[in-house]
Amino acid sequence: MAQSEDRHDEDWHDKDRRIRVRVRGQVQGVGFRPRVFTLACRFGLTGWVLNDAEGVLLEVQGTLAGDFLAALTAEVPPLARIDAIVSEHVPLLPGENGFEIRHSRTGGGMATGIGPDATVCPDCLAELFDPADRRYRYAFLNCTHCGPRYTITRRLPYDRQQTSMAGFPLCPTCAAEYGDPADRRFHAQPTACPDCGPRLSHPPEEILVHISAGRIVAIKGLGGFHLAVDAGNGDAVERLRRVKQRNGKPFALMVANARSAARFVHLDADERRLLESAARPVVLLRRRADTPPLAPAIAPDLAWLGVMLPYTPLHYLLFHEAAGRPSGTGWLDEALDLTLVMTSANPGGEPLAIDNDEAHRRLAGIADVVVDHDRDIVVRADDSVVRMVAGAPAFLRRGRGFVPVPVRLPRAVPPVLAVGGHLKSTVCVTRGSEAFLSQHIGDLDNAATVDFLEETVGHLLHVLGVEPVAVAHDLHPDFHSTRFAERLGLPTVPVQHHHAHVAAVLAEHGVEGPALGLALDGFGLGSDGGSWGGEMLLVDGPVAQRIGHLAPLAQPGGDAAARQPWRMAAAALVRLNRADEIAVRFNRFGPADGVRRMIERGINCPLTTSCGRWFDAACGLLGIRPTAGFEGEAPMVLESLVRHPRAVVGAWRIDGGVLDLLPLLDALPTASDAAEGADLFHGTLTAALIDWTLPVLRERGLQRVALSGGCLMNGVLAEGLASGFAAAGIEALLPRQAPANDGGLSLGQAWVAASSVRETLQKSGRNGIVFRAE
Repeated sequence: MAQSEDRHDEDWHDKDRRIRVRVRGQVQGVGFRPRVFTLACRFGLTGWVLNDAEGVLLEVQGTLAGDFLAALTAEVPPLARIDAIVSEHVPLLPGENGFEIRHSRTGGGMATGIGPDATVCPDCLAELFDPADRRYRYAFLNCTHCGPRYTITRRLPYDRQQTSMAGFPLCPTCAAEYGDPADRRFHAQPTACPDCGPRLSHPPEEILVHISAGRIVAIKGLGGFHLAVDAGNGDAVERLRRVKQRNGKPFALMVANARSAARFVHLDADERRLLESAARPVVLLRRRADTPPLAPAIAPDLAWLGVMLPYTPLHYLLFHEAAGRPSGTGWLDEALDLTLVMTSANPGGEPLAIDNDEAHRRLAGIADVVVDHDRDIVVRADDSVVRMVAGAPAFLRRGRGFVPVPVRLPRAVPPVLAVGGHLKSTVCVTRGSEAFLSQHIGDLDNAATVDFLEETVGHLLHVLGVEPVAVAHDLHPDFHSTRFAERLGLPTVPVQHHHAHVAAVLAEHGVEGPALGLALDGFGLGSDGGSWGGEMLLVDGPVAQRIGHLAPLAQPGGDAAARQPWRMAAAALVRLNRADEIAVRFNRFGPADGVRRMIERGINCPLTTSCGRWFDAACGLLGIRPTAGFEGEAPMVLESLVRHPRAVVGAWRIDGGVLDLLPLLDALPTASDAAEGADLFHGTLTAALIDWTLPVLRERGLQRVALSGGCLMNGVLAEGLASGFAAAGIEALLPRQAPANDGGLSLGQAWVAASSVRETLQKSGRNGIVFRAE
């Protein structure tokens, strides 16, 4: 629970007082009004409570108002988050009797929020597996403390008629629970039972039969459909990879509980808490050497597995079925053999399927069976993916379970919209001192994902009640997101790619004023029109100054080099005057002689300062994925090989703000094997970046550095930098609430644009940002 701005007129322990209390934060749809009701009754107070556009509003009257206020902040419902409580005296109402929960008040500008979807709570699990309960094995049970929220909500305030449950009238028994303030289903908007609620197209026992037979089953969940197969069935997993066009990307696993997960992965206390949290993300965990058999194609050559636990009643019912339908919940703590691959049901990089007819149409030829139901999904949301980095969670992808929890900004800003970049797209909307980062949208390479981007913008603005005064976008003029922003008819604020990366970290950490940032990335258009990606920036609100960068490397064939690391290795060999090795090393992967001539003649070989391309060059030289199925695959395998990172002394050069890692690449072929090369590369890169940065920090009197960009998804690099800077007395700010990769761009764009618009409004000057190269 985050708390701020608590303000009260005075001590409320006086007799005969009536107070009005405004509560802001995540306080709707989480059992906050019933908690207020319970507390008011406990302290013998009269009054009322309601939801409105700003959050929760209440009045209480009696002699123990002070005790009530203290309890209100101390006894917060599990899914609630209080951002502010403000109270004031109001006139007494003589003769008032009792305490009531009033109907929601609509109208006015929205200042409240809707909570994210949450896993099934313990009380509902107890009902789900109690043969005597009327909701026994009902796949849609939930209560105020769990179940869908954001993915079923069309607008605020969060009331049943504003959700996709509007078409399911409550039966008398459910209606009685819904109307009883003492019941945990009081105003639980998605509540239902087998008599009045949604229905599955296939029973759980039939679904498990299909999975056990090796079939690919599409299962409708909270934010979209999953494709599920038996993780131990190699043929099924291979077929899933082939029909989904997954290339080498790893699949996520679903297991029954943490004890089941521990058979496959190492799991410390922090990782277990993250795995079992209400958000139920996919958690990246290090593989055990002695795991039970898994299909080799799940995560080829990677040292980590993405693991998640069940989070819908249907998920739990599949494991319940596999366990033999035991009564009670004791079996939930036992290790179970059933292990499922659960991956997004989207063909070829398109968005998740959410509509039943759409799923049957788009998944034909992929899924053997489609399991749907009649509760609509309003908002697409992929599973969130996280890992522990330097002692705290870090997002690889932000989605279900965390969206739309806002990022708290250091101050209130004008309302702006930011539309992100091209890859791993997200959008962001600011409202007051909050930034609402959307769920993962994806790469804008196809019409369906472009439509999803525009759909997400419309829904986010609508549900938040925001009318933006400006729209921020990437500096690249050819991104669809840029063209979309330019069509909106609002003032536009182009933000340089790496400025946005650094700004995202500064925004979430509440840093204002001059700050140094390292943006270690794959590609971003520079202010000089070049290909950037390894940048040292001095950022001060809407102004960014480039004060250093990695030495440029040629990219033979342009973007093709990102999928063929051997090309970047060839570029390094040319720079090392070892071009004669290119044909010997790489002829079997492509036109090596032709690539050599391209590099030497400078034909279709744009220069780049990208840190990601230095990773690719190292992978190519070490023979790690010379050709990759997706961008970033080779560096992921390289990271998986690291055991004991160590630096090669003198394996880098710094000249005029340029960090050259060529001596490091020259040293890699001397490694005894690829694993030693991975240790040398990671250890030396970390040491070089710190050596490059520290003099600049000291010269400018700065005590912290912001780290961002796609290369910070690499846990070895991120942790090495954090600990190395800490040893030098420097605080390293890492991305925590947004992904380090391009999934966090829109947050940084929004913060830069909001700062720019604020300055414009204050000074009546130009609209835009300043980027100055030095």
